[in-house]
Amino acid sequence: MTEKKISWFKVADDAALLPWQDNNMCQIEANGKKITMARFGGRFYAFAQKCPHASGIMTDGYIDAQGQVVCPVHRYRFNMQNGRNTSGEGYYLKTYLAEQRPDGIYIGIEQKGWWL
Repeated sequence: MTEKKISWFKVADDAALLPWQDNNMCQIEANGKKITMARFGGRFYAFAQKCPHASGIMTDGYIDAQGQVVCPVHRYRFNMQNGRNTSGEGYYLKTYLAEQRPDGIYIGIEQKGWWL
């Protein structure tokens, strides 16, 4: 089995420097991709900017008490770690790796083919 190749992109020197909204989410850019970052339960998550169903902007949604991100358009819920749709509609939200390191916050994007 081939191991996935991940490219890491530093998005901030410190989590406090990210443009967090009151809903604990913000939009960032890594390698030219607009990505939603979220914080919940002491962890950071990264996923697609838009909902896979109707392109709702995920930063306009919210994180529920179970730690699922909820789309603002139709209230579809997604697991922030693996992107699985937990409200039963069958969609998947693209997710990315997110890490807090001593020197900053990083997003990991899987390399596919020649380009990311």
